Amino acid sequence: MTDQQIIERINTSLAEEFELDLQDMTSEANLFTDLGLDSLDLVDLVIVLEGAFGFKIREQETVRQIRTLEDIHRFVIDKKRSLERTA
Repeated sequence: MTDQQIIERINTSLAEEFELDLQDMTSEANLFTDLGLDSLDLVDLVIVLEGAFGFKIREQETVRQIRTLEDIHRFVIDKKRSLERTA
């Protein structure tokens, strides 16, 4: 899976879960101020990502630092690459 495919899957999954417009799903979009998510939505976001990519997200501190879509993209791409290296 390419980085672009990962980004597209993230954006589509989040847009469906949170009823967001894909046009608003830009890398620099802030989850809270631009996309209207709140801290409780982060729990659902983790569940959506785990379902979309088939891995558990245990880095709680890292997840708490996520503020933009680019942060999510980078996190998932890094996690996916890390898992591929250990497989």
